[in-house]
Amino acid sequence: MKNVRLKMARVEHDLSQQELAKKVGVSRQTIGLIELGKYNPSLQLCLSICWSLNKSLDELFWMDPE
Repeated sequence: MKNVRLKMARVEHDLSQQELAKKVGVSRQTIGLIELGKYNPSLQLCLSICWSLNKSLDELFWMDPE
């Protein structure tokens, strides 16, 4: 499942995948894979991304059970 909320938050902060990746200490490819829903980040990485984008875990990563 794609993470559209992450991409939208990143774009709101005018950050490229590369810029966000550098802030949180991962590769650009990792951010791209998270946005595509092809990589399940660790809790620590999720928190780092949230802090960088001033968002909560719920805002970026919560998935409703389906």
